[in-house]
Amino acid sequence: MTEFPVRVVGRRDEAENIFSLVLAAADGSPLPAWSPGAHIDVRAGDAGVRQYSLCGDPADRQLWQIAVLYERNGRGGSAHLHRTATPDTELRVSLPRNNFALTPRSSYVFIAGGIGITPILPMIAAAQAAGARWRLYYGARSRAHMAFADHLGARYREVTLVPQDVDGLLPLPHILEEAGQAEIYCCGPEPMLASIEQQAATRGSTIRTERFAARPVAATTENRAFDVRLDSTGVTYRIDDRRSIADVLEAAGIDIITSCREGTCGSCETAVLRGDIDHRDEILTAEERARGNTMMLCVSRAHSDTLVLDL
Repeated sequence: MTEFPVRVVGRRDEAENIFSLVLAAADGSPLPAWSPGAHIDVRAGDAGVRQYSLCGDPADRQLWQIAVLYERNGRGGSAHLHRTATPDTELRVSLPRNNFALTPRSSYVFIAGGIGITPILPMIAAAQAAGARWRLYYGARSRAHMAFADHLGARYREVTLVPQDVDGLLPLPHILEEAGQAEIYCCGPEPMLASIEQQAATRGSTIRTERFAARPVAATTENRAFDVRLDSTGVTYRIDDRRSIADVLEAAGIDIITSCREGTCGSCETAVLRGDIDHRDEILTAEERARGNTMMLCVSRAHSDTLVLDL
């Protein structure tokens, strides 16, 4: 992973247990370009690397903005940033990646749950600037847990806030019914995403989702051993039922770019020359999976006895 230093130039509480960070390049140079839906990796001390959506203005090459959900009982990444990421702190971050890009359309429906509002914010601004029709449905545990809600309410009329303690859960069937032919983008907690994907499938609706964590693996899913051969060397490696391709190749000294280790960030995407892939990532579309020419080495496995990688 290519990393470079940035400096925290601003920090603000945005909602209950959510704080934003404004970042600038440590040397004052312009930041890399990005588009709505992009995220960056942020190194969080001993907790490793975490992914955060860019939620500011893509046209601003001097400043980036991210928002962090502080999870006291999480894996430690947000706690590290909550404790240490103060103004003038230096962080190590990656170049932006976008697995949730906004496709040009005449109309959109955006659905956000909790911290899932972050990739949606620049999408809304882009849709507005393009003259597209759009509507946002934004749910959270309470109004106090809705980051950027004041900004949204002051700037746009096309926003429906649904605090659960007052209005209950997001009315997903109604939202899908009202969406019609609009392009639907959704980001939020796993139960919400699983529910809307199930309901969209029964209606024939197409939605784009982004997950901040991998969905639970089905209890019936079994790992089988298989071989991986590297096309450049012809060397074959055995992938047993307990280790991932990335784990085995890294142990063998092969330089593999990884970050999330959950199939949600896309950093380990690798071309596959031959073999039948058992896709377990949260990134590739059904069409991309059907093509069978790329996979995420951190989670995906093989249905065939051998995979040949373009490595």
